[in-house]
Amino acid sequence: MADMNREIGERIRGVRELSDWSVTSLAEAAGISPEELTAYEQGKRDIPVSVLHGISVALGIGVTELMTGEDAKLTKFCLVRRDRGVSVSRRAAYDYRSLAYNFAGRRMDPYLITIAPGAAEAPYALTTHSGQEFHLCLEGSFTIQIGGHEVALEPGDSIYFDSATPHGMKAREGKPAQALVVVAD
Repeated sequence: MADMNREIGERIRGVRELSDWSVTSLAEAAGISPEELTAYEQGKRDIPVSVLHGISVALGIGVTELMTGEDAKLTKFCLVRRDRGVSVSRRAAYDYRSLAYNFAGRRMDPYLITIAPGAAEAPYALTTHSGQEFHLCLEGSFTIQIGGHEVALEPGDSIYFDSATPHGMKAREGKPAQALVVVAD
């Protein structure tokens, strides 16, 4: 994961510099602090997918380019078969699988997220970014904290919210959970 953090950080810094963005201006546009952006660019911190999304929107490039170094190429449709897609392990608690990684010009980013079981008493890993999110619980169950509210989701339950509100998820009952998460601007 350290190599992936470093590679993604180098791509962010490279595109930022080529696009004449300062650390401060890109951080502000992505809704993070300049210190966070610097740590991400140096590969010193795991980058939440939501932050990658915010940075990609600000830079005017796709998340795929930041994650893989390649441009998305498809324009009519992008088929992703079961257990395929670009898997990005950004944090120990979550495994993200991009479900539209090769579709150029997308206006939303769908992910299949597996939430690892963890200590129920551990604090939520909260994040904020621009846009909106939709979460649909597919398997297991999880709790999502949005602002100061905790909501439990079971298979078939969904929630839609403003991504600028601090949010994070935890698997429940000591078992992994799986969710379809769509991030859009």
